[in-house]
Amino acid sequence: MSEDSKRSSYDALPEACCGDTNHLLSNPLLNRGTAFTIEERDAYNLHGLLPDHVETLAEQVERRLECVRALATDLDRYVYLRELQDTNETLYFALIINHLEELLPIIYTPTVGLGCQRYSHIYQRPRGLYLSIHLKDRLDQIFANPRFDNIECIVVTDGERILGLGDQGVGGMGIPVGKLAIYTGCGGIDPSATLPITLDVGTDNLERLNDPMYFGWRHERVRGPEYDDFIEAFVVAVNKRWPNVLLQWEDFHKNNANRLLDKYRDRLCTFNDDIQGTASVATGTLLAAINITGVPLTEQRIAILGGGSAGVGIADLIRVAMQEAGLTEEEARKRFFIVGRYGLVTEKTPKLDTFQLGYRQDSGLLAGWELAEAGKAFLFDVIKNAKPTVLIGVAGQAGMFTEEIISEMAKHAQRPIVFPLSNPTSCVEAQPADVIKWTDGRAVIGTGSPFVPIEYKGKTYHFAQTNNSYIFPGVGLGTLAVQARRVTDGMFLAAARALAELSPARTAADGRLLPTLDRMREVSSTIAVAVAKQARAEGLTAPMSDAEIVRRVQQKMWTPEYKRLAPPFRAAAQ
Repeated sequence: MSEDSKRSSYDALPEACCGDTNHLLSNPLLNRGTAFTIEERDAYNLHGLLPDHVETLAEQVERRLECVRALATDLDRYVYLRELQDTNETLYFALIINHLEELLPIIYTPTVGLGCQRYSHIYQRPRGLYLSIHLKDRLDQIFANPRFDNIECIVVTDGERILGLGDQGVGGMGIPVGKLAIYTGCGGIDPSATLPITLDVGTDNLERLNDPMYFGWRHERVRGPEYDDFIEAFVVAVNKRWPNVLLQWEDFHKNNANRLLDKYRDRLCTFNDDIQGTASVATGTLLAAINITGVPLTEQRIAILGGGSAGVGIADLIRVAMQEAGLTEEEARKRFFIVGRYGLVTEKTPKLDTFQLGYRQDSGLLAGWELAEAGKAFLFDVIKNAKPTVLIGVAGQAGMFTEEIISEMAKHAQRPIVFPLSNPTSCVEAQPADVIKWTDGRAVIGTGSPFVPIEYKGKTYHFAQTNNSYIFPGVGLGTLAVQARRVTDGMFLAAARALAELSPARTAADGRLLPTLDRMREVSSTIAVAVAKQARAEGLTAPMSDAEIVRRVQQKMWTPEYKRLAPPFRAAAQ
């Protein structure tokens, strides 16, 4: 065996830590705690610093799981798992992957919302980058740190629209950290290649500004040209340091989300998960639901509560799928009824953003409707008159899908499709158990947050967590595996179709809409292959065969396991 092949079977050990016990134990990518072998304890002077018994990774997982389950609240569990991630990433991801259905709601929605609100109080160790706007001219210097040499995937937020909770300032860092944990846990992206970033441009959240423990920039949120200049400097610096990086925009306000995506999507490999990821998982789940309802996509009528970037993004992708199924663009657009703060979006709706204009219904339509208030159509009016077959909520307003609204929908749709997608749980438009009761068990439901199954009239109902975690890990994996130059809407539609193909409802009329969470690695790899093939079809990769795509995806997936550490050559010489 050559020296190069010998070294490739080892975990790389930075030259600086040879003989440095403290660095080895404090680096979460290298530390393995009680699993250090006797040989490693000899080589790195670890004897006495660790208990005598050498544990396996499986034994460590069981101990940590017992600790997690013993804690009193989900926030306690969130904090505990964040500490574990910052101590031993291999163990952290082994625990997450082996108990994903139990722990995903802890490391991400809904618990991450509270984690963001409490971030300044529960912060323990540095992770990622906090880039304050006054550091705009020092970004090259910050990014030049050698620890960032291998970065392939970045998730960035400015903290202004965290889930349905609004502006959390630098507390929004919980979202990039959580998203990247899912990238690794579900999509197999090497954690050493990921970097969470928060752009600190201040906050308008008075609760944060008045909190003596808030550790962000204590300043009202910067907007306008100064904000845009900072974003431009950030993108330029990222592109210079990592020209092939995958950059995911996360939880930006609707006033910025769409325009930033439009501005930068052709300058680097980037996407906005709130717009495109949400659209993809909603489209995929809708395609799966059609297996149950039997109503073709071209005959669906879709009401969306929430006309922001997520709601319009969902409409855009479903519309493209409708067009591919045979409708013209005009025919498809007429099947969407978007309800915002002023009611149904029409050409008379004030203060519309550019991205919303394509979904304006003709206000003349209202002349033939029965309305509670003349000239204005709100959600109930839309349900009563437009008779949608699909109702999607992304407004972040709890309880908006009332019994009156759901019951009215059920009068016109034999199997109404209801997706209350707002996160966290405190913002959900309706409790899925209520929707089942209000429709006498006929509704087909997908939710943004996890909900436990219920029994109704002797039947068990499972609720598909229609969460982006089904989509973005596979999109990222496929993009990186084949080194796609861009991320396109076509790739997200390919991801949606791949997800729908995995639906248990395809083969069982009452099957679950989406695969169970314990299959997420399989889901992500399947989506990755579909995304990579679409990227190839769009000319965004080098030419390669289907077999080569599959091989690259499989090769790219990182698995949490302890490999042998490279020999401490300096220590041995001493």
